[in-house]
Amino acid sequence: MENNRLAQQFDLYTRWRETIADVLGEYQRWLGDKQLSDVQLEERIQQQLNRLREDKLNVAFVAEFSRGKSELINAIFFSDYGHRLLPSGAGRTTMCPTELRYDTGKPVSLSLLPIESSASQMSISEYRRMPQAWSVVEFDAHSRESMVEAFKEVSRTRRVTREEAQTLGLYHPDHADDDMLIGQDGLMEIPCWRYAVINFPHALLKQGLVILDTPGLNAIGAEPELTMSMLPNAHVVLFILGADTGVTKSEMEVWRRYISGARWKQKGRMAVLNKIDGLWDPLKTDDEIQVELYHQLQNTAELLGLSRDQILPTSAQKGLLAKVTGDHQLLQKSRLLQLEKNLSDELIPAKQEIVRESIHSEVDDMMHQTRNTLEARLQGVLEQADELRCLQGKNEDVIAQMMRKVKQDKVNFEVGLQRYQALRSVFSVQSHQLFHHLGMPALKNKVRETRDNMMKAAFTKTMRQAMDDFFSDLKRRMMDADVHVLEIKKMMEAMYEKFSKEHGLLQKTPPPFSTSRYLKALNKLEGIYRDQFNTTFNMIAHEKLTLTSKFFETLASHVVLEYEAANRDAESWLKAVIAPMESQMREHHMQLKRRVESIKRIYQATDTLEERIADLERVEFAIRQQLAELEQLKGKTLQALLHEEVIVQAA
Repeated sequence: MENNRLAQQFDLYTRWRETIADVLGEYQRWLGDKQLSDVQLEERIQQQLNRLREDKLNVAFVAEFSRGKSELINAIFFSDYGHRLLPSGAGRTTMCPTELRYDTGKPVSLSLLPIESSASQMSISEYRRMPQAWSVVEFDAHSRESMVEAFKEVSRTRRVTREEAQTLGLYHPDHADDDMLIGQDGLMEIPCWRYAVINFPHALLKQGLVILDTPGLNAIGAEPELTMSMLPNAHVVLFILGADTGVTKSEMEVWRRYISGARWKQKGRMAVLNKIDGLWDPLKTDDEIQVELYHQLQNTAELLGLSRDQILPTSAQKGLLAKVTGDHQLLQKSRLLQLEKNLSDELIPAKQEIVRESIHSEVDDMMHQTRNTLEARLQGVLEQADELRCLQGKNEDVIAQMMRKVKQDKVNFEVGLQRYQALRSVFSVQSHQLFHHLGMPALKNKVRETRDNMMKAAFTKTMRQAMDDFFSDLKRRMMDADVHVLEIKKMMEAMYEKFSKEHGLLQKTPPPFSTSRYLKALNKLEGIYRDQFNTTFNMIAHEKLTLTSKFFETLASHVVLEYEAANRDAESWLKAVIAPMESQMREHHMQLKRRVESIKRIYQATDTLEERIADLERVEFAIRQQLAELEQLKGKTLQALLHEEVIVQAA
């Protein structure tokens, strides 16, 4: 029986991350041993270690009901349990979006957000920060019965009046299709839960895999967070179709609108033609079956605008059965292994490259900063040694003159230190102005103001104006922040140049930073608003109040997240701008103190001159040795980052 390629690749990817974390930990300890660390550098290393530890790979499964989506998840990820982990069968099984993950700080459990939360003005992201709002069902991860019983909860429904369903945004009187969901008793079946998170220590989930199981295409439109964040940010989206049905009209609309639209990233989007076992007809030859499957695949590829190799035929049910029973022949026939190969080849290398580029850039900059510190120390030691060698054979008057010179250098540096304190004051003012534009209180006030204007609006045009004003204000704030970023950068460049000329400090270009990334994210959110909200058709076709509140709150929560990220990154950048100068000033000050102490001791006892020169030569040797060790650490880190074992064909 073939091993699960995805599990193998995940294991290799996890080991790759662990290797990099080990090297970063070694660098962190080395900095401490050599007294080269500072608060800012320590914080930067810890950020990278946290990123490696918390790294997640998101896979989303999207399908209409009865396409075998839950069965496919069971077959790919959970066949080792020897049974179906997620509910799977005829009809609707997963009734709410269900996220499978593992966080060590949380109990093994199923967390459920009640459907009543849909009536509030809060997004799922905001509810994640409110554990008291969720119902929690704990289960035993070692017990099949305990898990199966707990996971049935995601299928639970209840019957409500159409008025209650309308309040929750699950029924629209203008939709003819919704009226068909009303039973003879006048009630409508709705899910008990809005969202579910299953937290349990499965091997792949422990390594960072996050699986999103969506509950049918209608739910995608009903939960804006799915379309704004979860699907666009998934590293891979598997769109599951039925080999017996092909691509239906509703599936075509969802594909174009939510999965493969112009604003979404196109990589990592694949279609799965499931239930190919429905084509296995004993009255047909194998060739006839293959021809029929080929035509279905070609037709699907043309409709979705994908290449043929992006349409993956499989039978999830037969694949799961084959894995559980050890039937090699049936497993091959199900084509599940090829799907797993394509999934692993698409998911892991792309994610690895993102992590590699980010960490490489950050580590390279940190090690460059460490090298600058060591070179400044080396330069100071060499200058001290040269000064002392010049004193060999000189009388006390010359030594006294040298003492006066060093003291004057110290006085000059203290004047420069006062100038630096003034710079810090200006830097603080500029930083405050930067955070004024990125300020969270002002943003939240704008959110409240826009929400009120939209709720009061009687016409679509008025609501559109409120949203247009909202995004215009957000983008203006970002652009104003960028102006201050440039001002800070120019000011620091000028100060680095001045201190380099006056005190011999190494000239360093401040690291790049721009709000363009967040402007791009805001433009993307604005595109979502225009696509899904800002049309007369949508405003007529949906209940204004329910749609507006749910849509806007989800949109606003993502805007807040972008601003929070901008604040964090701006704060990190400001530290990175000022830290090298602080470090060099501190180092230069220490060197001057050492020079004064050396010459003072020699002035008081000239016979210590040779001894002091020998001390400096030992320090010089130690620093050169540290520079060599730093180069070794840099090479070791680069070797770990560029290691390609993850994307090699697994055995």
